[in-house]
Amino acid sequence: EEMMGSLILCYKKKAKQPYEITRIHRKIYTIEELCYYLCNNLYLIDYTIMNEQLCDWLEEELSLTELAQNLRQSLKQHGSVEQFVVTILAYASIYTTTELRRIQNVLEQLKNQKEIERKKYKADNLLESGAVKPAILIYQSIIHGAHDDSVDGKFYGRVYGCLGAAYGKIFLYEEAAKMYEAAFQICEEESMRRAYLYCCKKSMSSEKYAKLLEKKEIYQLVDQELRNEIEELKKQSRPILSEEMLGEWKEQYRRLGTGEI
Repeated sequence: EEMMGSLILCYKKKAKQPYEITRIHRKIYTIEELCYYLCNNLYLIDYTIMNEQLCDWLEEELSLTELAQNLRQSLKQHGSVEQFVVTILAYASIYTTTELRRIQNVLEQLKNQKEIERKKYKADNLLESGAVKPAILIYQSIIHGAHDDSVDGKFYGRVYGCLGAAYGKIFLYEEAAKMYEAAFQICEEESMRRAYLYCCKKSMSSEKYAKLLEKKEIYQLVDQELRNEIEELKKQSRPILSEEMLGEWKEQYRRLGTGEI
């Protein structure tokens, strides 16, 4: 998600020699480009960004001596990566106080997360900002990658739930149903079963869906609840948008993932 809403170009100086972010082989020429990189890759930031070379580059190429000195002080005192990044962003004066606070909150959340949790966080943010397909690719890479036993047991279930929500947003209800089913098997959250049946209803023929309902009594009860909700929405003359319902479930899974529920 872009965080450059209030960008004001304050610095005209462009480096003759760029600074290279080695892990992605990206060359940066201005303080604005550095801030842009940091803000849009918060989930990738680690101790490797804290180094003397960056301080030297800021001083020698951009003449930002005061900033370079502040960062060197932070290095000497073994300051946190989060504070190092915020020092750069605050000095550049291209973000509002609200935006800086938001960035700090994100960094705080990421601080204690494992690499796999950071990946999910990145995908959640992409999904929230409407970048559905890139989010799906990241969720899939988590599901199909090496299994991390150190995360909470329901972590993968939540990833399946997010994948279900993502597929639902682009109307791939059959795929969404499969993901929600996998999510329910791991987490056993009632909302996941509801989402599973809803997506089955959207993707199956009436006959096939009726046969599915016959398999379990709980399916029939949940289906009746869904019907009642739809009837209630009709009475209120509200448009029945599948994306709206799936959006609510997506929000639940996002909150589950960040421990807000």
